[in-house]
Amino acid sequence: MKLLDERIWLLFKRHWQQTLTYWSVFFSFGLCIAFLGPTILDLRCQTQSTLQQITWVFFSQQLFLLVGSSMGGLCKKTLLFSLSALLSCTLVISFVFAIIPLCHHVVLLSITMALAGKAMGVIDTIANLQLVKLYQKDSAIFLQRTAVFWVPTGTANASSSSDLQHLRSSLAGHGTALHNISQYPLHTEGVVITRVSYAFWIMALINLPVPAAVLALMYHERLLPCFTNSPRLLDRDTLSSTSPTGDSGQGHGNVFVCCNPAKLQGRPASFFILHALGGAILFITDGIIGSYAGFVYTYAVSPPLLMGHKTAGCLDSIFWASITAGRLAFIYLSYRYTAPRLLTLSLVGVILVQCLLLIFYTSRVFLFIGTCVLGLCISSVFPSMLAFTEDILDYKGCATTVLVTSASTGEMMLQLLVGLVIHSQGSYAFLLCCTIASFISFCLFLLLLYVQRIHRNCHTDSSENMDMKEKPKTEGS
Repeated sequence: MKLLDERIWLLFKRHWQQTLTYWSVFFSFGLCIAFLGPTILDLRCQTQSTLQQITWVFFSQQLFLLVGSSMGGLCKKTLLFSLSALLSCTLVISFVFAIIPLCHHVVLLSITMALAGKAMGVIDTIANLQLVKLYQKDSAIFLQRTAVFWVPTGTANASSSSDLQHLRSSLAGHGTALHNISQYPLHTEGVVITRVSYAFWIMALINLPVPAAVLALMYHERLLPCFTNSPRLLDRDTLSSTSPTGDSGQGHGNVFVCCNPAKLQGRPASFFILHALGGAILFITDGIIGSYAGFVYTYAVSPPLLMGHKTAGCLDSIFWASITAGRLAFIYLSYRYTAPRLLTLSLVGVILVQCLLLIFYTSRVFLFIGTCVLGLCISSVFPSMLAFTEDILDYKGCATTVLVTSASTGEMMLQLLVGLVIHSQGSYAFLLCCTIASFISFCLFLLLLYVQRIHRNCHTDSSENMDMKEKPKTEGS
């Protein structure tokens, strides 16, 4: 245990600036992920739209997050391209936060969030790829720590009581109890600016140190124009694209190279099934995270709970804080237990919590408890699955690209699905959809473990056959 700690510490000391920079870009990613749920009613007021219309803002963000995740692989050819992409994307996120309060139509807001989603996708792919390339088999520990920078935004609390009271009065009329926010049109006229607008401008400023950190790393790596004549750029890029096994890594991260038939020939069927199953599990679990963070506030202020807006706004922050705490706890657990055990614990925990939330759906207290425990349980699934799948494939497949892209797709599709179901069936369907999805993800994980065993046996048999062929040659010489 002590030797392992020393080795991890030495690895971190060797790559501390790169690691801290890649962690910090998840600060920008986390801001974009966390703010939509608590501010959904404020944005409805600002854009004068229905709940069904504002749901398309989620879809727009997640659709282009998927596009960005696929494009992120194209930027990993050199370290210069990767860091330049991270720099531009973090600046784009600050720009998006600055103009969100100026978007007074849902279409304009959707376009703005599409721009943010594309930047988020590039950040997600590049930062994860660089951490996996830096740490290889130890990457799970460092991927867990990225959640520290997935900070929850308190923008829901930035709306004053008068702002939200004005919104609710616009929805249902003065003196009327609000029972189903999706069925009431907004009747506000003119330009609407609530106090949550200032929260977006503050977030735009808070995010600016992140591109500054990326720029500092580019300076450290001698990648700025003033260092173009230095040979260190070539050395660094060569090292960053070469794995310890001698693989140049060209198949890693680039979705088009991953689909190159020449690189796929001779692979067993289990190789492709492992990619598909890993992607499917993250499609569902990241979809649950996105859906829960996006709609738990809407669920809480709807019947039968009818929470106050400030109380309900805390749920989203508690959920993200629990994810952060969960990944910090799993850093220690990843030293002591294997990835399959941690994934089993996480997925079973998610199922149990979802079932209890369905049973105690009228309890406000249990919604807070369940939200906290759900965040703790689901927090480790993405980094553990990413590291586990890469380890199974000996870092020779396209697991990072496939899994990040699948996770982005899941966040997009499940949020859209859940939003449509809430609109047509009511808020209780929100919990039901998440529970069904969690059962499916666990079944897929069991299938993944079975296929993993088959893949390992095939890999062992092929290695033995190669040894048997080489042995007669050695004896003959």
